[in-house]
Amino acid sequence: MTTEVVLGVDIGTTATKVVAVDVGGAVHGSGRRAYPLEEPSPGQAVQDPTLIVAAVVDAVREVVAMLRSAGTTVAGVSFSSAMHSLMALDAADQPLTPLIIWADERAIEQAERLRPTEQGRAIHQRTGTPIHPMSPLVKLIWFGESQPEVAARAARWVGIKEYVIANLCGAWVIDHSMASGTGLMDIHIRRWDHAALELAGVDASQLSMLAPTTEVRTGLLAERAAAMGLDDATPLVIGAGDGPLANLGIGAVRPGVAACSIGTSGAIRVAVDRPAVDEHGQVFCYELGSSRWVVGGAINNGGVMLKWLQETIADSAAGEMAVLESAAEAPPGSGGLLMLPYLFGERAPHWGALARGAYVGLTHAHRREHLLRAAVEGICLQLAVVLDSVRAAGMEVHEVRATGGFAHSEFWRQLLTDALGIDVHFPQGSEGSAVGAALLGLHALGRIADLDSTADLIRVAEVRHPDADAAALYAELRPVYASLYDALAPANSALHRLQVHGDRRTLGHASVEKLEPPLD
Repeated sequence: MTTEVVLGVDIGTTATKVVAVDVGGAVHGSGRRAYPLEEPSPGQAVQDPTLIVAAVVDAVREVVAMLRSAGTTVAGVSFSSAMHSLMALDAADQPLTPLIIWADERAIEQAERLRPTEQGRAIHQRTGTPIHPMSPLVKLIWFGESQPEVAARAARWVGIKEYVIANLCGAWVIDHSMASGTGLMDIHIRRWDHAALELAGVDASQLSMLAPTTEVRTGLLAERAAAMGLDDATPLVIGAGDGPLANLGIGAVRPGVAACSIGTSGAIRVAVDRPAVDEHGQVFCYELGSSRWVVGGAINNGGVMLKWLQETIADSAAGEMAVLESAAEAPPGSGGLLMLPYLFGERAPHWGALARGAYVGLTHAHRREHLLRAAVEGICLQLAVVLDSVRAAGMEVHEVRATGGFAHSEFWRQLLTDALGIDVHFPQGSEGSAVGAALLGLHALGRIADLDSTADLIRVAEVRHPDADAAALYAELRPVYASLYDALAPANSALHRLQVHGDRRTLGHASVEKLEPPLD
């Protein structure tokens, strides 16, 4: 019999990954295409959407060719995507702006103004999306105030997954999962939120049509189908956001099992059966499917830190794995040195946009390896703080499953385990979101009965246990680390006021710096 697979396409921050998965959860092939993340000016983080569409087409074509030679049939294509991106299109659906991604910080003032208000808290509760510069809602407010001419010309506002799908089949549609990350949809009724739209200065007609994550679309555009090596009748499953799908892809869909991912950024998420946001607003709530949501928090600074460490502290000729090897030479706790790894600001659990990186406790005794280890420890401690906030929101967590590029390093796997102070399960493979997209596609196409059963398909390659001494040390360090956010807040606020903001006021492409993709 011919093997049948669904392609899971994960449109990530620095690359698109494609995996072919069958009904038993086995992977039959994979492909990857990278693209640049650009910083035209400090605080800006943008991408060229046409390069991303091309990457999707190329990666799918590579995997399809591989499958065809093996006699494997493609039953459908299902999508995952990084959340919170935004771009304006004109009346001819041509981009008026670059794609503005989650890491863009230009809407800091708008977020800081709205977040502490009753209106801001109410929007977070209704939409599940924290008030933060990452949010398309806050980005839209920024456009209205800083780029009113662009806002006036915008016929449509979309994220990257909508743009890719429209380029493949001509339909402008957004799934409930991606919409739950915009700050514009009421997650309790799955409709665009009138108050949020009014605040953003947009009309529902400027947004894509809302649809379930299992929505199936047919009618691939002939030229796109040919370019990917697919039949134009191949069904497309609209899919969900990369965070919720990472839970699905590593088997963290049942109560008490949290997903931890460290790629370019990082996150902790636990699946729940009803939408909810804690009263303190420390967590997000995004949809996975009709009866599953994920509650958790994301951090801005994951694997992206390694590139900075390589260029500034480590030997610039060394690779990113060499950075980790050097960091491993320092003892747990880095000799009393802490680092807040907020190079790209920070998100959970405070959702304040003014956080900046800092080394605290530096002495003459510290060497390069201490600085490197403290930075990696800072990433893991920040995730431990997010895990604390998830538990404080009433979520039980008795197991963690982890995925992402960081898992290639044994040192980092153990460090995360020690910092979290709980057993960490590492599934086979590191493409959780892409596998999750494929599994959701198999469910949408009737090959898998329900999402809960997919957990039984995920094979765990390794279980790490905390080292008792290291875990005890990190447990003592964690409250000290967590206290530094508030302690440094006044200084960060003052520094922000002193910054020159002129280069944050345009969306131009002059003097674009192309960043190499970090460990992802």
